[in-house]
Amino acid sequence: MDETLRTFADVSIRRACAFTGLAVMTVMLALSYDLTLSFRIGAQMIAFLVFGLVLAGWRAPHRNLRHSEVYAMLRSAGVPRGRLARAEMQARLGAILRDRLFWHAERVALLALGLWALALLSWLVH
Repeated sequence: MDETLRTFADVSIRRACAFTGLAVMTVMLALSYDLTLSFRIGAQMIAFLVFGLVLAGWRAPHRNLRHSEVYAMLRSAGVPRGRLARAEMQARLGAILRDRLFWHAERVALLALGLWALALLSWLVH
């Protein structure tokens, strides 16, 4: 059961990160006339994504997750309701969602650092 929760949490988080990445890439492409500016703005936007992931991870155990995308995915997959008590499901899903959000935030932070390094390198070369 925990593996199913983890998989659905990953799908939900990665979908949100993909849409954010699409927005960041669009802005970076629009600013591609100045590579230093493009990398710097991209790094700042990705850093805001990291902040959002950390904030969501911090709030996850305390939110009512029955209104989340992960819970909707569980219901559409046919996970039986009576299998786990509502409070236990809330606690398990909150803990797994928190863990996965922090895991993704670490990886996205590395991307932000890489963009900062590219901005610095571009500025030094320019």
